[in-house]
Amino acid sequence: MESFCRDCFRLNCPHARCDGCGSPRVLSHPELFDLSIAHMDCDAFYASVEKRDNPELRNKPLIIGGGRRGVVSTACYVARIRGVKSAMPMFQALKLCPEAVVVKPRMERYVHFSKKIKAMMEELSPAIEPLSLDEAFIDLSGTAKLHGFPPAVLLAKLVKRMEQELGLTGSIGLSHNKFLAKIASDLDKPNGFSIIGLEETERFLADKPIKLIWGVGASGQGKLHQAGIYTFQDLLRWDRKELSKKFGQLGDRLWSLARGQDHRAVEPRETIKSISHETTFHEDTKDRTLLKGHLWRMTEKVSDRAKAKELEGSVVTLKLKSSDHKIITRRLSLREPTQFAHVIYDSLARLLDATDHGISYRLLGAGLSGLQAEGQRSVAADLLDEQAARKSQAERASDEIRAKFGTDAIVKGRALR
Repeated sequence: MESFCRDCFRLNCPHARCDGCGSPRVLSHPELFDLSIAHMDCDAFYASVEKRDNPELRNKPLIIGGGRRGVVSTACYVARIRGVKSAMPMFQALKLCPEAVVVKPRMERYVHFSKKIKAMMEELSPAIEPLSLDEAFIDLSGTAKLHGFPPAVLLAKLVKRMEQELGLTGSIGLSHNKFLAKIASDLDKPNGFSIIGLEETERFLADKPIKLIWGVGASGQGKLHQAGIYTFQDLLRWDRKELSKKFGQLGDRLWSLARGQDHRAVEPRETIKSISHETTFHEDTKDRTLLKGHLWRMTEKVSDRAKAKELEGSVVTLKLKSSDHKIITRRLSLREPTQFAHVIYDSLARLLDATDHGISYRLLGAGLSGLQAEGQRSVAADLLDEQAARKSQAERASDEIRAKFGTDAIVKGRALR
């Protein structure tokens, strides 16, 4: 059986421990050196970055998120053992783990490390499909001759390098398609490496719950359960036409996935439709000064992410949730696409001014969409606004200072509200 050591990368280790370095992390599988589609998922990424930057947090339960009325962005594995999960209301998470340290997200820091990890991947293959800041598909087909190692070893080298150079770990899923690679990456977290081979695919999937199907949420699972479908084995009992008739386009996809078939290619180009940020307040408020202070801080986060991804957008979106949980959304198309916080904020502030001043709000959100690569805008906006160029230059200078000395190095007056 093909094997190698994940620590010293010695090939063909015949024993449970490596004959070269003695490590117990020997990986073996009949198809180990034949598979080339992988999914790499960083382990508790936001929390891991915070623990990397602050060693005092290393052994403590850590939650990344907002106040008691916010939600959990992510949690470290110490907190997860207590039952804390992403998207869980913060008050519920703190009931489960009252001793947890809560840290607000630092998106610019996470983007910084995400770029470094992506650069490491790009040294192995140009076929990388990011799903978020902390996970991506990578197709290593045909790279063995170039690098002198099979894809499995290259992936092990990648996560070892991430740990040594960045202090971050990741889990690898390796298979013959994207669907199975993503499932595999969740099988042995954190710092794991799991494989689903072609020959074992249907046997592996048979008794697994259909919730493993990426993109089928709680509502979709409910409909499948109503039809008596709980596992992949249940799906195999259905005829393809019957599934399509019952579930439409999803039915045809379910028929293929039940058999472990996924013909989607790894798409190198990252497609981001929108960038947004929102916050839930500790107390409902109708104070416009306070709302605009929050709006500026969220606009900065949206702008930072757009700049980090070298994107600019032509549509801004304001999102509000009233005290009776009614969602209010307002959109505005800009004259020219932008990534600058002052431009986004001015437009969002106008939308906020046009809303009912008598309503109290519990949530506020800012978004940017209609995205394109930066540098494609015309200079028309600058010609119409004599102050635009000066404001943009000032914001660039501010960005450089915040990047060097921290996000609080320069704070706008409106952000102090």
